[in-house]
Amino acid sequence: MAELEKENQEKKRRPRKDRNEEARMDRVADEFIDRVVHVNRVSKTVKGGKRFAFAALVVVGDQKGRVGFAHAKSKEVPDAIKKATERARRHLIRVPLREGRTLHHDVLGHFGAGRVTLRTAPAGTGIIAGGPMRAVFEAMGIQDVVAKCTGSSNPHNMVRATFDALDGLNSPRSVAAKRGKKVGDIVGRRDGEAAAKEIAE
Repeated sequence: MAELEKENQEKKRRPRKDRNEEARMDRVADEFIDRVVHVNRVSKTVKGGKRFAFAALVVVGDQKGRVGFAHAKSKEVPDAIKKATERARRHLIRVPLREGRTLHHDVLGHFGAGRVTLRTAPAGTGIIAGGPMRAVFEAMGIQDVVAKCTGSSNPHNMVRATFDALDGLNSPRSVAAKRGKKVGDIVGRRDGEAAAKEIAE
């Protein structure tokens, strides 16, 4: 009982801004899912020896096209994951999805020595991707995608390269707006070319 009262007193002492932020994060937590991609033990050498800590890489998404990632360190693993999750929720990007299940077009991405290729896939394909990339796609809500990573297999590089590729995605609506055309012209041309290719084969 005394511990509960002490905790309530500490909450009251916090600035109102921090308390409001905590309440907002609790509400938002319900609609987001998080995936721990990698946990690594790190150390810092100081005068008295080495101080060990844990670094966590976390991907967060709402399974409706919004996704983010973050990296955080702490002395304990749960604290590192919590810090990374909160940080990832503050840096989300929105990715346009085709029919709410796959990408609109193929795209390439890179970060450092890591290279990724993301390809759109027909319904029923599922998520064909490596561990770090799979976590990103599951959090984002993609159901059908084929992905390949070459070069670096470092989880941090793979996740950052995947986000670099997702940043390069365009929806037919955005392309039509830039070119001053109708969405039907853009989509119709794509479908028409596919049909012509099938006839030629």
